[in-house]
Amino acid sequence: MGKVEGGMKCVKYLLFVFNFIFWLMGSFVLAVGLWLRFDPETVSLLNGDKAPDTFFIGVYILIGAGSLIMLVGFFGCCGAVRESQCLLGSFFACLLIIFGSEVAAGVFGFLNKDKIIEDVQNFYSKTYYENSNSTLILSYQKVLNCCGTIANPCPDPAPDTKDCETGIKDFFNNKLYIIGYVGIGIAGVMIIGMIFSMVLCCAIRNSREVI
Repeated sequence: MGKVEGGMKCVKYLLFVFNFIFWLMGSFVLAVGLWLRFDPETVSLLNGDKAPDTFFIGVYILIGAGSLIMLVGFFGCCGAVRESQCLLGSFFACLLIIFGSEVAAGVFGFLNKDKIIEDVQNFYSKTYYENSNSTLILSYQKVLNCCGTIANPCPDPAPDTKDCETGIKDFFNNKLYIIGYVGIGIAGVMIIGMIFSMVLCCAIRNSREVI
C-alpha cells in the first residue's frame, strides 16, 4: 500500500488537525443549540400552550447539525490517519451534504426571520389582551424589561422600560444572529475541509497507482 510523502504528508496532518478542530466546532455548535433550547429566559417566553415553535425548529436543526458535525469530524480523523480513500470520500460527501443543508437552512431562516419575530409578538399581544397579569406576561416583562404593547402601553412605565413588542424584536434578533454567525463560521471551515480531503484523496490514489 502506497503512503503519501512530502507535501501531501503535510496535507494529511493538516487534515487531521482540521478534523479535530471540526469536531470541537461540532461540540461548540451542539452546546450553543442546547443553550438556546434550555436557556431559562428563552423557555420562559415560549412555554405557553399556543406559543409559536418556529424558533425552536431552528434550534433543533442546530443541535442536529452539531451532533452530525462531531460524527463526521471523527470519521474524517480516521480517514486521514489511515489514508483511506473510502473514508475520505465519505467525509467529503458528508461535508457537501451538511454544507448544502446549512445553506438551505440559512436561506430559510433569513427569509423567515421577520415571521418568527412577528409570530412571537402576536402571541404576546393576544395573551396580553386576554390577561395582562398572567404568569407568562409577567415573565416577558421581567426578562425583556418591558411593559405593555405599542397600541396599549403601560400607564406609568419606568424611564428605561420599552414596549414588549420592541423588546421581543431585539431579543430574538440577537438570538438569531448567534445562530447565523455560528452557521457562517462552520460553512467557511467546511469549505477548507472539502478542499483538503479531495487533495489528500487524490494524492493517495496517485501514490497507489505509482506503486
